[in-house]
Amino acid sequence: MSGPIESSPAVSTLVQDNPWQALRRHTAARIALGRVGASLPTDEVLRFGLAHAQARDAVLRPLDCEVLQRELAADGWRVLRARSQAPGRRDYLLRPDLGRRLREADRAALAAQPAAAELAIVVADGLSSCAVQQHVRPLLAEFRSRFDTDWENTPLVLVEQGRVAIGDDIGAALGAQLVVVLIGERPGLSSPASLSIYLTFAPRPGRTDGERNCISNVRPQGLDYPLAAHKLAYLCRAALRLQLTGVGLKDDSDLGVLPG
Repeated sequence: MSGPIESSPAVSTLVQDNPWQALRRHTAARIALGRVGASLPTDEVLRFGLAHAQARDAVLRPLDCEVLQRELAADGWRVLRARSQAPGRRDYLLRPDLGRRLREADRAALAAQPAAAELAIVVADGLSSCAVQQHVRPLLAEFRSRFDTDWENTPLVLVEQGRVAIGDDIGAALGAQLVVVLIGERPGLSSPASLSIYLTFAPRPGRTDGERNCISNVRPQGLDYPLAAHKLAYLCRAALRLQLTGVGLKDDSDLGVLPG
């Protein structure tokens, strides 16, 4: 009778840790993954596959506009609906230009609405519908608590297959001085659900990215809702006061008041 079979070394002893391992607790970035021989550890390969699948789902999953519209209306927003010129998700991804322009019928419908005195808000699915579904309501609740009196009747336009520049069409149609676009960011392997905010003063077709301000990585694990709303309210007031956005408008919302 043969002797007892010797157990193989524990898998954990085969993994060579990266010396940066202690830094992983400070970031969601894919650093210090370790290795087994010339390869990554199996658990890291599986985590990569999951993150990649989540990123693909974020891009391809349609925004549930009906549910979001009901939720925003229940929160007290005057919700309007619109679509870009992209007829479907495939066209949206292959033809970015179509996602930047409104359908003519929607442009006419928005132009018939009561004019927005100062501010209009656009919510667009962008490249991560799950970011919009998760973050728009709590962010808008924080932003609304910081409203000026003139913003109480701000219209909110919910857009399907929209990109950032569609806010220029919408702001112009509504006659708004300033348009705020909340849109799902392109997902990465560390976060499939981050929201971005873009501000454009005097919106009209043809505005460039240099004429906008951006607040990005809005999510509880990144820029949280209260801080994002604080920055947004600060930039909105500064844009209306200075009559501009873009490279000429700096985010000084974090600066304290200097003594004297």
